[in-house]
Amino acid sequence: MKKKIRVALLFGGKSAEHEVSIRSAKNIAEAIDKEKYEVSLIGIDKSGKWLSHKSSQLLLGPQHPSQSQKTSTSLAAKPDETLVKTNYSPLASVDVVFPVLHGPFGEDGTVQGLLKLANIPFVGAGVLGSAIGMDKDVMKRLLKEAGIPVARWITVHDGETLRFRSVAEELRLPVFIKPANLGSSVGVSKARNEEEFMKALQTAFQFDRKVLIEEYIKCREIECSVLGNDEPVASVPGEVEVHHDFYSYEAKYLDENGASLEIPAQISEHTTKLIQNLAVHAYKVLSCEGMGRVDFFLKENGTVLVNEINTIPGFTNISMYPKLWEASGISYTELIDKLIQLAIERHSKEQHLKVSLQ
Repeated sequence: MKKKIRVALLFGGKSAEHEVSIRSAKNIAEAIDKEKYEVSLIGIDKSGKWLSHKSSQLLLGPQHPSQSQKTSTSLAAKPDETLVKTNYSPLASVDVVFPVLHGPFGEDGTVQGLLKLANIPFVGAGVLGSAIGMDKDVMKRLLKEAGIPVARWITVHDGETLRFRSVAEELRLPVFIKPANLGSSVGVSKARNEEEFMKALQTAFQFDRKVLIEEYIKCREIECSVLGNDEPVASVPGEVEVHHDFYSYEAKYLDENGASLEIPAQISEHTTKLIQNLAVHAYKVLSCEGMGRVDFFLKENGTVLVNEINTIPGFTNISMYPKLWEASGISYTELIDKLIQLAIERHSKEQHLKVSLQ
């Protein structure tokens, strides 16, 4: 009997997107091919504590574990040691880690750096691609430098003084205000006047020390999934039809009628090809690997702008990334398999790189 590949599912995290991560992890754990993979759960609670498999199961359940129920874990620094050690007994070592950590402390290169130091294969972008994809300011500057069209924006850091009038003159109203390093529309607000503008800044700075102010664009919201390492490919595009004022956290996850998905998007073949090509181009420019979901603005005149990339997109049962691949002929279970194989393939190539001059 062929030995199963041991996969550690890393989820939760010290982030405002903690709950979304749990939903994603539950879906992956249920859909993964049990004949091929053996899954270990590694949950991270909101305090940043890593949990054992048993405590992680509780985290996925209807009730979160109490402090007395939690059993801490630690990451081994060498590949020949067990990946995780509990207070009582070590868990089995794993062959690959599947991070499903949305937002800071998981999608921003921090966990990816830790896993690289431990020499463990992991799904998704590496340290650089993850860090770039998380920081919307750096991401937009690199896209613009590469000739990829993006919306106009202003970056403001905590402690800087910013005049509302100058912003209104440069970008016009309304504007969107968002934390630079967060996803799932957490901390995002739409401001139509000075009062809303000041309140939106205050909200965004609760989540990050750097904030983006972006121009409002009347458009359709199109998303495209990308899969691969050296030769990435794009899925069919899909459209998000928002039934709220904008695609907020509530519209995405709390209100079941907050938005609807049109897959594939009802757009021309020319626009479809343009979006797919831009998605792959942006993916490469931003040093992404494994997976990524590229979000676009499609204006009434046919102009396409890249909004952002998500290097660990949602994997819930309503998430666009797996749904787009399903529409492109790759099932949820097959997608998980491909992502794991891409991680193992990349790690194998990296093992052949020289680490000394001898």
